[in-house]
Amino acid sequence: MSQSRVTAAEAMETAYGFSTVEGGPEKQERVNAVFHRVAERYDVMNDLMSGGMHRAWKAAMVAWLSPPHRFEYRFVDVAGGTGDVAFRIVEATRQRAQGTVVDINASMLGVGAERAIKRKLGENLTFLEGNAEALPLPDNHFDAYTIAFGIRNVPRIGKALEEALRVLKPGGRFLCLEFSEVEIPGLDKVYDAWSFRAIPRIGEIVAKDRESYEYLVESIRRFPNQANFAATIRQAGFERVDYRNLSGGIAAIHSGWKL
Repeated sequence: MSQSRVTAAEAMETAYGFSTVEGGPEKQERVNAVFHRVAERYDVMNDLMSGGMHRAWKAAMVAWLSPPHRFEYRFVDVAGGTGDVAFRIVEATRQRAQGTVVDINASMLGVGAERAIKRKLGENLTFLEGNAEALPLPDNHFDAYTIAFGIRNVPRIGKALEEALRVLKPGGRFLCLEFSEVEIPGLDKVYDAWSFRAIPRIGEIVAKDRESYEYLVESIRRFPNQANFAATIRQAGFERVDYRNLSGGIAAIHSGWKL
């Protein structure tokens, strides 16, 4: 069931899972529909799909970011509608940081805004509907840009990376957490079996939506591997680009700096 990964981020513009679509607008419309359907059960499904590992992966990303405990620290979390990463960053700064959560999907943002109020983080976070390819944000404004499990759903990944560079201050940090290519022999076969057989079934039972989770599994296999995505980040203008594998390469954190 394993599929060859595309070798360039540009190919993701017409990739909707294993299917090919006409281009950015059609893919974006289909992806939006997926996340409207799964918004209410998104974080529960993340727990079930990853065995809870997504929490450790997000914690590892925030630990690598190591945000300072100062009130002027500003970050933007893109495609982070439910607030999971943004909450962690604010809490890591002892509720001093100010964050902007941008998502193209209003349903996901609604979930995140409600959760922020319940966690008493509403004063630290702004939830904003917007497209990663054209952020409604000023130039040279943020100390950090984070995106977790979202960039593979962006049609024009290169454009999203250019936007990340634009909104960051000089000296700002880019961090991306994304599913990647398993690099441990044997684990890849186990992971494929879990992904293609179990996850769509869990989606069908828990979220009443098998099709959306078939897409999400397929989109992971179409995303560039670690080295190819790192090259795309460099091409966008970031420097000191690096990545760290998590769980044998099931996921990876990519880092870059605007210098």
